[in-house]
Amino acid sequence: MQYPPQLEIVPLTAVRHKTVRVPGSKSITNRALVLAALTADKQGTLLEGALQCEDTEVMVACLRQLGFYVAAEWHVGCLRVASDHPDRRIPAASADLFVANSGTTMRFLTAMVGLGNGRYRLDGVPRMRERPIEDLLDALNQLGVNAVSENRSGWPPVAIETRGLDGGAVRIRGGTSSQFLSGVLMAAPFARGDLLIELDGPLVSIPYVTMTVAMMRQFGLTIDADIPGRFRVPAPQKLMTLLTYPIEPDASAASYFFGAAAITGGSIQVAGLSSRSLQGDVRFVDVLERMGCRIERALDAITVHGGPLHGIDVDMNDISDTVMTLAAVACFAQGPTMIRNVAHIRHKETDRLTALATELRRIGATVDERADGLTITPGPLHDAVVQTYNDHRMAMSLALVGLKVPGIVIDNPACVAKTYPRFFDDLEALR
Repeated sequence: MQYPPQLEIVPLTAVRHKTVRVPGSKSITNRALVLAALTADKQGTLLEGALQCEDTEVMVACLRQLGFYVAAEWHVGCLRVASDHPDRRIPAASADLFVANSGTTMRFLTAMVGLGNGRYRLDGVPRMRERPIEDLLDALNQLGVNAVSENRSGWPPVAIETRGLDGGAVRIRGGTSSQFLSGVLMAAPFARGDLLIELDGPLVSIPYVTMTVAMMRQFGLTIDADIPGRFRVPAPQKLMTLLTYPIEPDASAASYFFGAAAITGGSIQVAGLSSRSLQGDVRFVDVLERMGCRIERALDAITVHGGPLHGIDVDMNDISDTVMTLAAVACFAQGPTMIRNVAHIRHKETDRLTALATELRRIGATVDERADGLTITPGPLHDAVVQTYNDHRMAMSLALVGLKVPGIVIDNPACVAKTYPRFFDDLEALR
């Protein structure tokens, strides 16, 4: 998609009732790509409903560099992943991988290449070099891999020298990102021996690890996750390659349309998404319900009916990718909204707490920024050019404010290409 350098959002008078179909889940697509590659044979696995965006395109390119066959039919949302060398878990003996600013690609592939036999390097854009990865490198070193941050900062670029993952016990910290644990879990079934993986301290974004475990089981892998903070994974596992794997609509992307319904007082249904989703972010509608929206939950759709909104106090640690959506909605609530326990989102595409505080103040809201969250008090809102910090979620969430406030202009709208290239077209279709 081609977007201008700046895009003004035209307010909506009303949304009577709209049905929206959002693209496939980025989180599921990138996990499915890794699991399909690790379990691949010459026939391979067909991923249906895959998301095409910068993050998934980067993952596909990296897997190809690692020697996997990935056929992409993006126009129909299909990816086929196969390997001509099923006896070699990582076909290539060396690779220099560029991951752009895709956190899932950097973290998942850093763990995955530990299964290889050779030397691998992973790097990204300047912001990626500011995103921590030391906790993952420490875990891989416990498993016999020489995994280092090249500049010793604890951030990328990283270099991996490996002859495969050892079995045994490993402790891993998950207080910065749950992706470290997810990466190790997906690689674990292909280690030389059984693994006991234990959490060292708290874990953020728990639903994403729950998603990883569920998807591993869907791919036929065995994992014992019955004790909180402890995972037992038999290894090495041998299994039949899964022929097809369907990918759900993206619950994080759906949150913007649920938020649009809340802000405009309209009614918006997201098709294909249910409360039984693998994705924790589907619970964003529970937050909107607490604020005064009416929610209809069906097996194949969720509908949000907007209504008078009131501020709430909410711990969003488990659904932190929707913090920015809630921040936009909070600007139209009666009374303050307190968002807590999300300090880890300072390490995302940008420092999302400071960025949100800055931009919401720019449009007239009163914002108290704390180490782990924000308190947003609605004020007289007004026009402004809002900055996105090259962060897709900043662009999409701040656009919601423009549905009610005239003169909201999004700077660098093209950054939505990271996860939702057609977002502004779909937002405009609400008219």
